[in-house]
Amino acid sequence: MTPLGAKLRELRASRSISLKEMAEGLNISSAYLSALEHGKRGKPTWYLLHRMIAFFNIIWDEAEELQRLAEISDPKITIDTGGMAPEATELTNRLAKEIGTLSPQALEYLKNEIIRNSTKNKGQD
Repeated sequence: MTPLGAKLRELRASRSISLKEMAEGLNISSAYLSALEHGKRGKPTWYLLHRMIAFFNIIWDEAEELQRLAEISDPKITIDTGGMAPEATELTNRLAKEIGTLSPQALEYLKNEIIRNSTKNKGQD
């Protein structure tokens, strides 16, 4: 499941909306919506994302959060480490090989470390 998929499921549950009802409201198939929630399909188009925002009748901060989640919800990414330090290539290869074996806690820790380090490095620019 992607971050966007988890948020869509949470929004549907909080409003007691079935997957089928939401799919009909967005004029898409329930199979596509299910695949989007489960990370079997890439992130939605900008147009579909805005239809989702309108469907849930959300504004400002919550709409921005949904857009942010869509940006980090591509389940099939490619990382080009050409021109980077050898450690970057090693890290991406190890992560690609091992990500499926990591616990949710380990994934959360690694994500937070990357965010912490990138924030720290931005402050040094």
